[in-house]
Amino acid sequence: MYRYSGIVNLSADLKSGAVSCISLVSDCILRIHEKQHLNIFLEVFEEEAKIRAAEIDLKIKQGSAGKLAGVVVALKDNICYKDHRVSASSRILENFTSLYSSTAVERLLAEDAIIIGRTNCDEFAMGSSNENSAFGPVQNPIDEQLVPGGSSGGSAAAVATGMCHVALGSDTGGSIRQPASFCGVVGLKPTYGRVSRWGLIAYASSFDQIGPLTQNVEDAAWVLSVISGKDEYDATVSSQPVEAYHKNLTSVQPRIALLKQCLEAEGLDSEIKARLNFLVDELKKSGFRVESVDFPYLEYLVPAYYVLTTAEASSNLSRFSGIHYGYRSAEANDLESTYKKSRSNGFGPEVKRRIMLGTFVLSAGYYDAYYLKAQKIRRLVADDFAQAFKECDLVLGPTSPTVAFPIGAKSADPVQMYLNDIYTIPANLAGLPGMSIPAGFGEHGLPVGLHMVGNYFSEERMLRAAHHFQQATDWHQRMPEGIV
Repeated sequence: MYRYSGIVNLSADLKSGAVSCISLVSDCILRIHEKQHLNIFLEVFEEEAKIRAAEIDLKIKQGSAGKLAGVVVALKDNICYKDHRVSASSRILENFTSLYSSTAVERLLAEDAIIIGRTNCDEFAMGSSNENSAFGPVQNPIDEQLVPGGSSGGSAAAVATGMCHVALGSDTGGSIRQPASFCGVVGLKPTYGRVSRWGLIAYASSFDQIGPLTQNVEDAAWVLSVISGKDEYDATVSSQPVEAYHKNLTSVQPRIALLKQCLEAEGLDSEIKARLNFLVDELKKSGFRVESVDFPYLEYLVPAYYVLTTAEASSNLSRFSGIHYGYRSAEANDLESTYKKSRSNGFGPEVKRRIMLGTFVLSAGYYDAYYLKAQKIRRLVADDFAQAFKECDLVLGPTSPTVAFPIGAKSADPVQMYLNDIYTIPANLAGLPGMSIPAGFGEHGLPVGLHMVGNYFSEERMLRAAHHFQQATDWHQRMPEGIV
């Protein structure tokens, strides 16, 4: 079985004949079947992937293959792929077939990537544990009693197990980065507008971004280079030129800021705090400039985020009514009952909770008290980051306040679940790029993620710094004795 180590090495091995696309796909399918009980994939495109692999093998021999030739990719189940089912892991879209492909998928296919299947996720990307899927929870491959994080938990777990080389996820408040942390992989949320949202089933349109989950930083750079850039189908995409991120990963020593209140928060696990302090000390010894900065809005982040995103969700999800497409209740007997029963039976509890919350905060008499105030907090967060980036290049912190937790441990307490996003939410509120990279293990042997936030469209600098950190440090080394 081929040991995948990165896109660059894979390309060389394919050109030399040391491995073939067909054997790569077969390896991934074998791993998927071996770990089927983890509930990572909702559907595997076995025969189609093998046929495409054979076609790309021929293109490699002819010297006409794309830059991602042979790279096996999994798609989160809210990213459209033409003539394939997409459900956002919800009963209300069960068996729905997409009429078109997302722009990100089209760009991967144009570079000869191979789509292997669609991965399980929290329903409509609403969750931090992948327990909200209508098709059951995903188990963390590191410890099957634990959650993989959410909402892109299936994508993160697929990369961690070698079921694919790369996966696409979506990130509204941390849904790429938090599962990347829990599963020990790399997860990148680009600047809002860097990657087209065309073909992404919307949760909160002013927050959502498609991004890669990979085994290393260099692969994230390759994929981001391919999927980024302006798109005539998405008016929110930036026309700013896209750097060839994978071609410029040379060493860099950025000015680093630590958010003081984040490191002092009561909810931060001691093992994560110890790990982060250890890494900061190592960076300082290596010559990095690391300073603390004030971030006074920590306690307002989660409330502001959930007011704004649920408001947008209540609007976006109104299209799923049982009238035009998707699930329609068999118990409906008139127009009103079609709406009520289809939505009541088709949506899961968490999605209904967020729709109702969003409808409430937008209602007459409450708009100013909740929605308008949350928008003001969003502006303050963006302004605070703008001030910080006058003095630094990157802001560092933990990706999550905890390591992966047991399945069912927080599902009965929505507030505790929502607080898992507290360190990733700021990047989404401000529209900034964020990234989680493996930073070793806590005292119980579970992965810890190091979170980076950069200035707008500074993905190149962020990737260079992350690549340098990964090259200079054994990120999977366990905590030295006495640290925790």
